[in-house]
Amino acid sequence: MTSNLLKDKSYRFALRIVKLYRYLLISKKEFVLSKQLLRSGTSIGANIEESIGGQSEKDFFTKLSIAYKEARESNYWIRILRDSEIITIKEAESLLFDCEELMKIIGKTLSTMKKKLNRN
Repeated sequence: MTSNLLKDKSYRFALRIVKLYRYLLISKKEFVLSKQLLRSGTSIGANIEESIGGQSEKDFFTKLSIAYKEARESNYWIRILRDSEIITIKEAESLLFDCEELMKIIGKTLSTMKKKLNRN
């Protein structure tokens, strides 16, 4: 159940990031920070997809851990874009909310998995 919710949320987040990237390139002529965010923001969902197809619980855990790190990095780039006034506070708030929600879900899943893996 969590995997489908996580998969769907990370996919929608990636689409938002792609659209933001396109906007930043065309409207703001911003090429460096936006590229970093594009990479990390779309990597979250890609790693979640890989985790779902993992060959073992350990593989699932490893890929999901990478997704968590990418979500944290995305959060960082969004804050940089906001605080450097490349995007507005309002634009950043919604993205940060979604990103933090992904981090919470992934973090909780990792915590549960860690307990399970430590028992085995």
